[in-house]
Amino acid sequence: MGVTCVSQMPVAEGKSVQQTVELLTRKLEMLGAEKQGTFCVDCETYHTAASTLGSQGQAGKLMYVMHNSEYPLSCFALFENGPCLIADTNFDVLMVKLKGFFQSAKASKIETRGTRYQYCDFLVKVGTVTMGPSARGISVEVEYGPCVVASDCWNLLLEFLQSFLGSHTPGAPAVFGNRHDAVYGPADTMAQYMELFNKIRKQQQVPVAGIR
Repeated sequence: MGVTCVSQMPVAEGKSVQQTVELLTRKLEMLGAEKQGTFCVDCETYHTAASTLGSQGQAGKLMYVMHNSEYPLSCFALFENGPCLIADTNFDVLMVKLKGFFQSAKASKIETRGTRYQYCDFLVKVGTVTMGPSARGISVEVEYGPCVVASDCWNLLLEFLQSFLGSHTPGAPAVFGNRHDAVYGPADTMAQYMELFNKIRKQQQVPVAGIR
């Protein structure tokens, strides 16, 4: 894999989530991008079980267990502002056995699904973010394949993002600053998705115009 930028695309004024996704994919196809199948990234939240918190009453830690169709044999476990564990898919079974320590938060499952597009050296994924049966937002992932160091290709990534996101082009992901000259890896992408999902969850605490 190369270096990836994950961002949220606002819903177009007067449009639904699905209509905005269609506008984006049409723009990609007009640029000359070709469909390369589908993708899915999901996330389930676990919190520290009450029995492990002791008598201090401190807040429990959250852990996010995630999957990415690009890595079908892997499972990612992330702590917010903490490390990322990459394990095989049997990790889900382990979480059931650890229910005395970590418990799944109710209705916490969130995922994004959509179409993969290839455009020259760029792989673009436009997805609909859902919680339960409802569409909650839009994710855009752009990967530049030939490079593995974020600082070496961010300007090129930014230029490509501007070509189809326009004024909604995101800034450099926080993970780029943490790993400025380090080799980029799958855990960095999952950290970006975790931040995106948490941002969308918080947005659902108030009504969002255009999402229906």
